[in-house]
Amino acid sequence: MITTVIANGKDEYSFIDALKLRSNSGAKDVSGIVSDIIENVRKNGDKAVYDYTLKFDGKAPLEVEISADEIDRIIECCDKDYIKTLEKAAANIEDFHKRQIQQSWLTTKENGVIMGQRVRGLERVGLYVPGGTAAYPSSVLMNAIPAKLAGCREIVMTTPPSKDGTPNPDIIAAAKIAGVDRIFLMGGAQAVAALAYGTEQVPKVDKIVGPGNIFVATAKKLLYGVVDIDMIAGPSEILIIADKTANPKFLAADLMSQAEHDRLASSILLTDCETLAQKVKAELTRQCALLERKEIIEESLENYGAIIVCSDMSQAIDFANELAPEHLEVCCENPMEYVGKLDNAGSVFLGNYSPEPLGDYFAGPNHVLPTSGTARFFSPLSVDSFVKKSSFIYYTESALKNDAEDIVRFANTEGLTAHANSISVRFEE
Repeated sequence: MITTVIANGKDEYSFIDALKLRSNSGAKDVSGIVSDIIENVRKNGDKAVYDYTLKFDGKAPLEVEISADEIDRIIECCDKDYIKTLEKAAANIEDFHKRQIQQSWLTTKENGVIMGQRVRGLERVGLYVPGGTAAYPSSVLMNAIPAKLAGCREIVMTTPPSKDGTPNPDIIAAAKIAGVDRIFLMGGAQAVAALAYGTEQVPKVDKIVGPGNIFVATAKKLLYGVVDIDMIAGPSEILIIADKTANPKFLAADLMSQAEHDRLASSILLTDCETLAQKVKAELTRQCALLERKEIIEESLENYGAIIVCSDMSQAIDFANELAPEHLEVCCENPMEYVGKLDNAGSVFLGNYSPEPLGDYFAGPNHVLPTSGTARFFSPLSVDSFVKKSSFIYYTESALKNDAEDIVRFANTEGLTAHANSISVRFEE
């Protein structure tokens, strides 16, 4: 089911090289189709969106935007205990993210110069939420709550209707709890284009966030520059570092928790204990037989999973930093000793009782994370993702005069004499 690799400086890197190709594995080129959809929506607005909804979703809703009264009616049909769970998760997510809020600032100098930075939320943000079997209310919370904390004036959500033209009630409940302002029933690349350009009904946004299929991801990529986007996410991945004290039952369960996402998902265990590796392999076989998404898990583990036996924990840490995984679990006797050594990871889970699903749903840190090794230079979604910053400068006449010679010299050195003139003209007699 899963490959065991003994690290020898060659075999483990061969596996990783093959792994890096998986983002394109089996994915057809849809950019031409998506480009046509985007252009149609740009030109024809709501009519184009309506036609695509009929074509791809089966039935278009009578009203594209869900009213406040309809939202309340839908939520009444939701499981009350699930609503309480959403509220608890939302409180944890808010508590974590409110610590990221930055304030505007200014500084003054003795010569009268004033400089500073203004921080404010984006005007309007679009949140794309998949429907159908890939409906994740948790993603609504993770995307909308930081945007609200950032001070965004309006959050607009799109989500595809079901085959009967109705929304997923759990997604609507999450949107209400997270503070989403407007909800439109539309999905796919056409919804992304509607958010980017605006239509008769859908307002144009400044940034689009949220997961989606290859058509949605491609639309976001093509529209980057028209609007900002969060990231181009690749297949889900988990990397676990474990020593001999780890519980093989836990490790197997955690590896499969990511493998069930997608046939392209990657689940890797790094350990310095070959005995543990063997026990985990046996647990994978035993537990997988009991799970609903057995076929997806088996295919994912067979093609993109591995148990890599390292010479020691130092090698495992180095390898983890090179892989820069989306999710990184540290199941060791003293996990805290490794925190300062793990430089490249989207989110780190420490200890035997901090499994990855804890972060997916409930703990508070964001679950929108960099994938495919991009944790080397990208960060998780945060309040910072929804703010813009601008600086301001105030100089007195005497302060500018004091610095004028240096500024003119800089400008002339770069051959920009009009820049130099802009300074010197102010002090001509």
